[in-house]
Amino acid sequence: MRCLKAFGERITARHPDSQTAELQIRVALINRFSALGTAEIFRVA
Repeated sequence: MRCLKAFGERITARHPDSQTAELQIRVALINRFSALGTAEIFRVA
């Protein structure tokens, strides 16, 4: 949960469906940033 708070302290949406969508967007962003920061290892020889 600490990572989710990096994108904002609180959930701004009031309705449960909107809250779900907001959390899914945050998780997608975190997953994308993690993928960008992961090194690709290639075998040489």
